[in-house]
Amino acid sequence: MEILLGLLGLGLGYLIHLSITSRNLKASEARSQGLLKEAEREISQRRKELELEVKESLIKQRGDFERETREERRQLQVLEQRLNQRESNLDRKLNLVDKKETDLNQREKTLADQEKKVADRQTELDGVLEEEKRRLSQVAGLSQDEARRILIARMEDDARHEAALRIKRIEEETREEANNISRTILLEAIQRCASEQAESSTTSVVSLPSDEMKGRLIGREGRNIRAFEAATGVDLIVDDTPEAVTISAFNIYRREIARLVLKRLISDGRIHPGRIEEVVEKVKAEMEEETLKVGKEAALSLGIHKINPELLRMLGRLKYRTSYGQNVLEHSIEVAHLAGTMAGELKLDQTMAKRAGLLHDIGKSVDQEMEGDHLEIGYEIASRYDESKEVLEAIRGHHDDFRPTAPYAVLISAADALSASRPGARRETLEGYIKRLEKLEAIATGFRGVNQAYAISAGREVRVIVKPEAMSDDEASLLARQISGKIEEGLEYPGTIKVTVIREARYSEMAK
Repeated sequence: MEILLGLLGLGLGYLIHLSITSRNLKASEARSQGLLKEAEREISQRRKELELEVKESLIKQRGDFERETREERRQLQVLEQRLNQRESNLDRKLNLVDKKETDLNQREKTLADQEKKVADRQTELDGVLEEEKRRLSQVAGLSQDEARRILIARMEDDARHEAALRIKRIEEETREEANNISRTILLEAIQRCASEQAESSTTSVVSLPSDEMKGRLIGREGRNIRAFEAATGVDLIVDDTPEAVTISAFNIYRREIARLVLKRLISDGRIHPGRIEEVVEKVKAEMEEETLKVGKEAALSLGIHKINPELLRMLGRLKYRTSYGQNVLEHSIEVAHLAGTMAGELKLDQTMAKRAGLLHDIGKSVDQEMEGDHLEIGYEIASRYDESKEVLEAIRGHHDDFRPTAPYAVLISAADALSASRPGARRETLEGYIKRLEKLEAIATGFRGVNQAYAISAGREVRVIVKPEAMSDDEASLLARQISGKIEEGLEYPGTIKVTVIREARYSEMAK
């Protein structure tokens, strides 16, 4: 029994020991697993820290490398710029050397030419000296009368040469004095003549009492407007403009007749083809009387009398004519004033000059019923009404088409040019005006030796400044003639253009 209990106790103890040992093993295993996990976490953390340190080191090394690379690149750029600058300096120096070499070659060539000229001149002088020696030898063997005749012939030649030089100088002085006098006369005439300027238009606007009147003017199926246009020779434009219609025609005389007819028809209210033709005939007759009245007023304003009524009527029709936008009647009156002023300065008949100036464009009063230019037509009309020879010559020759015998034609030609060519007298678009000035300056600057060119006086004069070292005074005079010829060939312009070539040399020194 005791043995059995002892065995049981041993068995229980052994079981208890196994249980405790098993628990201890499990606890040790658990601790081991924990230690392994902790070690793995530390190893992973350490690996990450090492990776971060490696990355930071790489970034730092890369930044240092990039900075060093940039610095080296900047230094290379500076070196490259210095090399380019040195290369540019070398090129300039080479160009200067080439230029100096060219100048030296040119100077050598010039010196060679001058030496050749000097040698030729010396040869020529030697020949002249030999000739004089020969002549002296001949004179030594001549008689006294023969030597006297030779001496007199030489003196006559010298006298003729001196006389020719004096005549040339006198002619130049006389021409200069005449230019000054004529310039003074023209300036006096321009200053004493002040004219208004009115540009023409190709349309006239007539107001209507209401828009209902447009339908009455058109008429049934347009018969009224067709009858109006056929009777007056104009275009009647009926558009969306409120209470207004437009009359369009290049002929100012017909446009004025149409305007008066239209105003009477609107005032009367009776508008049909028969009434339109009746009013047109009445207005035409009244316009004939009006032109006669206008012609008389123009003649009386200038103090001119005894002009044929038909000639006065034609003169009045010039009120309804334009030339490049300039009213022909106003132009004729202005020409008469200018011619009269210049005639007074020249002690000529002022009334005759004014009469010729007033009638110089009378040929423009005729439409297409007569063939020819206005010079021949005006000459024929004035001849028909017994105008004087001076007036006829002025009418026929105010554009320099033939040589007149009386001075009045020259006065009328000058006055006509002044009136037509003064700035603002004739209509010209701004764009065309600017292009003409630019082309004028371009023509002048296209010649060799020209430094600058300026178009002044509204394009009536061009001043050309040349390089003094590029040409002499004689060449500058020739250049003015060449430029004027080129302008005549390649440019369209009203009136005349004066070409002035200026050659000026300036020398200065500094006083110290």
